[in-house]
Amino acid sequence: MTLPEFPRSSAVAIIPYQTSWPQEYEQIASQLSAVLQDAVLRIDHIGSTSVPGLSAKDIIDIQITVANLDDTVYQERLNASSFVFRGANRDNFIDIPDEHSPELRKCYAREIPGQKRTHIHIREHGRLNQRYALLFRDYLRASDPSRLAYQTIKERLAILFPESIEGYLYIKDPVMDLMYVAAESWATQTHWEIGPRH
Repeated sequence: MTLPEFPRSSAVAIIPYQTSWPQEYEQIASQLSAVLQDAVLRIDHIGSTSVPGLSAKDIIDIQITVANLDDTVYQERLNASSFVFRGANRDNFIDIPDEHSPELRKCYAREIPGQKRTHIHIREHGRLNQRYALLFRDYLRASDPSRLAYQTIKERLAILFPESIEGYLYIKDPVMDLMYVAAESWATQTHWEIGPRH
């Protein structure tokens, strides 16, 4: 198998876990909460920077959960703020090939220009992608072997694709689908449920 050609992008740099990441998240979440108020159900720190001890790209990932993704209130409030609303997007999940499945719909936004690089994922309550972001975070927080394996994969991908996020994700996305199976097994064994925001 020959790898496809991937376009060059910004550098893919994985750095050691930073103790400042939770505080950076809290600051951004506080700004988002002030902007969105009752238009959202919850705001959570997700992604690798939300997992203590895990190396990651120096980008804060935040999930905003809404009751209805098609509601215009949160969109209007983001547009009226300094956050950059980017519109509709979709997650990838190998077990759901239907590109129109509501389980993978989301919207996407970015940080206030000049502030900490932030990816803001807006997902609908109860959908697979909304639940999985929280499950994946909690699973990696609980499983040292899985956290270390995931970190190793990301570090090696950054070596293989130092200037192409598309190449990095070409391998990382199906790895995350594999980890989903392990995370779901862990959730069953531990009776995991979505807890309070954190």
